[in-house]
Amino acid sequence: MILNSDLINELIKHELMLHQPAVRQDRHVLDELIHPDFFEIGRSGNTYTKSEIVERLPAEEATARIVSEGFHAAQIAPGVVLLTYQTAQQNSDGALSHRALRASTWLRTETGWQLRYHQGTPIPN
Repeated sequence: MILNSDLINELIKHELMLHQPAVRQDRHVLDELIHPDFFEIGRSGNTYTKSEIVERLPAEEATARIVSEGFHAAQIAPGVVLLTYQTAQQNSDGALSHRALRASTWLRTETGWQLRYHQGTPIPN
């Protein structure tokens, strides 16, 4: 099924919100964006649940800007969208590091789109 560009843009906006320090430190916004059954396999290989993410992100010290590009979206079922893209951390000197391929599964719920699953896979710098 072909996705509407407005929907793709909405999901990219939600994904990018989760890269912003102000959102990452706001438990209320995180609670709205992240599904109760959320599961993540991080770039590090560690796994996280929603409760772990909601506790961990607000305590995180933002040291680098997250740069994202190459977004692709595919509807995998009604109300379920797979969003893939690449990220890197941009340090204060502009250098990019910690590159990763990313995959997020977004679910349409009664309260709106929520992130159900996320995975980061490291790629060479």
